[in-house]
Amino acid sequence: MRTYLFRRLAAVPVLIFAVSALVFLFIRMIPGDPVKAILGTNAGDPTLVDRLHRQLGLDKPLQEQYGKWLGGALHGDFGYSYIQQRSVGQLVMTNLNWTVQLVCASLVVSLILGTAVGTFAALKRNSGTDTLVMTTALVFLSIPSFWLGLLLLVAFAVQLQWFSVVGGGSLSGLVLPAATLGLGSMGFIARFVRSSIIETLEQPHVLYAQARGIPAGAVIRRHVMRNSIAPLLTVIGLEAGNLVTGAVVVETIYSRPGLGRLLVYSSVNKDYLTVQAVVLLIALIYVLINLVTDLVRPVLDPRLAYVK
Repeated sequence: MRTYLFRRLAAVPVLIFAVSALVFLFIRMIPGDPVKAILGTNAGDPTLVDRLHRQLGLDKPLQEQYGKWLGGALHGDFGYSYIQQRSVGQLVMTNLNWTVQLVCASLVVSLILGTAVGTFAALKRNSGTDTLVMTTALVFLSIPSFWLGLLLLVAFAVQLQWFSVVGGGSLSGLVLPAATLGLGSMGFIARFVRSSIIETLEQPHVLYAQARGIPAGAVIRRHVMRNSIAPLLTVIGLEAGNLVTGAVVVETIYSRPGLGRLLVYSSVNKDYLTVQAVVLLIALIYVLINLVTDLVRPVLDPRLAYVK
């Protein structure tokens, strides 16, 4: 277990370093000059453009720019956004709360619906009901989040007018974005829960409990669901990371504040420092979620304990 923990922890800085280097290079491959975006109507003055290039250090070699930015990031200084006139750290922290709120709400929706649908389908396996339920789950899994978001927006905000078209950061504005992310994730969780429960139902201890005449509900609660939690935990970790990345599209569709909307806005306006900080944070969140998931699984199920 110690060896496994050491390897996972050692891989985190390597992965974060690789992500930071890639995003640093990719953002600079996008056509356009960030200095001209900052200057706006004054971008036609070559003297101002050259002066701002020197002030921002954009005239330096790429490796020197990256080293300076990485050194500052390691000390918590991600630079200053001249496009939005605020420090990058303040921008990221202000929008992080909104994204965490959306991801948590979406995860609750996907877990409740996915577990219920998967369990119901498993108990009705190989029947018409099973086929109908899992086909519906597969449809939600297959629909792109931007398309599902537009459908829900038209249906519930435009036609039925149950929610405002632009919900912003209000509680009512959280419902449709959380449903958009949660329904897509629900399909994947439902398929996994169904497979896990069917496999558990065929285990000897479950068959023995059924042979003893224990009520079906008690067998499901005590023997089936309990043994299905550990495998589901890995899926929850993966889906939580996917929801963070999926928030980029959903926050833009619903005009909701958050890291996703900040990332899109910063990319369009060539705000290099903000894009680098947001992508780095998203990658770090994804890595940490999966690290915690892998470490908690052996605690819940000792059979999965890693050996040296």
